[in-house]
Amino acid sequence: MHADRKTDSVSAQPVDSIIFDLDGTLWDSTAVVAKAWSSVLKQHPEVSFEATSDNLKKLFGRPLPVIADIIMPDLEPEKRYEIIDACCEEEHRALKITPGTLYPRLEETLSHLSRRYPLFIVSNCEAGYIETFLEVTGFGGYFKDFECPGSSGLIKGPNNKLIMERNHLIAPVYVGDTQGDRDSAVYAGIAFCHASYGFGTVDSFDYKIETFSDLMELF
Repeated sequence: MHADRKTDSVSAQPVDSIIFDLDGTLWDSTAVVAKAWSSVLKQHPEVSFEATSDNLKKLFGRPLPVIADIIMPDLEPEKRYEIIDACCEEEHRALKITPGTLYPRLEETLSHLSRRYPLFIVSNCEAGYIETFLEVTGFGGYFKDFECPGSSGLIKGPNNKLIMERNHLIAPVYVGDTQGDRDSAVYAGIAFCHASYGFGTVDSFDYKIETFSDLMELF
C-alpha cells in the first residue's frame, strides 16, 4: 500500500471535501510551458533565464509575480510582469494544442472521488490557467469550484479559506506536492496530503500518496 496516513496529526473532523493543487499534482505541463516561455523570452535577450522543464519545476507553485522577480531580477518590475504575462498568454495557446501530461489514472480517480466528495482546485497560477486545464481535459464536471491569485488577488492559503467559505466546507483536505502547498493548508487550518510523485518535498504531512490513484485507498 502506497498511501500513508499520520493519524496523530490529522484533525478528528472527518474529511468532507478535497482541494487540489494543479501543477505537480494533477498534471505536469512544464515541457509544454518551457517551449512556450522560450518562444517569448528569446525576444528579450536581456533575460538570462533558461526556460526548461527542470527549471520550471523548481519555480511552479509560486505566484507569478514572485516567479517573475526570481527569473528577471535585473529588470524593472513593470517590465518583468509585462514579460511574464506574455509568457502566460503563450502557454495557454500552447496547452490548448498540446496539453500537459496527466498523472496515471487521473480521471478514474477523480470520477471515484467525485461520487463521494465535492472536489476543488486552488493553484497559485494566473487567471485562465485552471480554465485551460479543465477545457483541454474535459474534467470540468468533476470540480465544483476553483480559485487562483489571477482571479482573486489572493495567494493559495487565503484562497483555500475563500473556497471553504464560498462552498460551506468544514474539513477539506488539500492535496499538493510542495512545501508551499503544505503551508497553505496550515494557513487554512486543514489537513494536507503530500503528492510525493510531484515537484517538491515537504517537512510534514497528514497523508501521503505515491501515485494519484492512492487517493482511492485513503478516501
